[in-house]
Amino acid sequence: MKIIYMNLTTVFIGTAAILTFSWFYSVKYGRYHGIPRFFAFESIFILVLLNLHLWFNDPFSLKQIISWILLILSAYYGIAGFYLLSRHGRAGRNIEETTVLVKAGVYRYIRHPLYFSLLLLGTGVMMKDPSAVQIILGVVNLTALWFTARIEEKEMIAKFGDAYREYMNETKMFIPFIV
Repeated sequence: MKIIYMNLTTVFIGTAAILTFSWFYSVKYGRYHGIPRFFAFESIFILVLLNLHLWFNDPFSLKQIISWILLILSAYYGIAGFYLLSRHGRAGRNIEETTVLVKAGVYRYIRHPLYFSLLLLGTGVMMKDPSAVQIILGVVNLTALWFTARIEEKEMIAKFGDAYREYMNETKMFIPFIV
């Protein structure tokens, strides 16, 4: 019973932290893409909690190898996207307040490398134990990230206008050369 209590406490504290982040970095400033992004963060958080005990089990199984490949790719896209926004986006108080449309590096191929990173992260964690519950959480993550990107694109059109519309025609949403 103590383990269940501790896990529920962890879920409550983690969810509160994700809600706080979503409010103070997005929603509070009228950037409503933070609402569906909350569900992406939450699904990843729950996936991590569900799979924490399996992280290094059977390290050479196919599902573990796929999982680690996805997690490494997630780290690459997350670091590259964050670095480029920080360096070239001329952000205000936080990275979401970029004043320059970044089209260099990974942004040359996809519009949302940070969301793609979260998609890879959630899928990579899901692959640790791809049960029905985990697949559902993976679909929640995918759906939430798609809605997040669509809402953010409307915000970027309002901010950057035709330059962003042109950028949308030149690049894919998540997966280079595909989607």
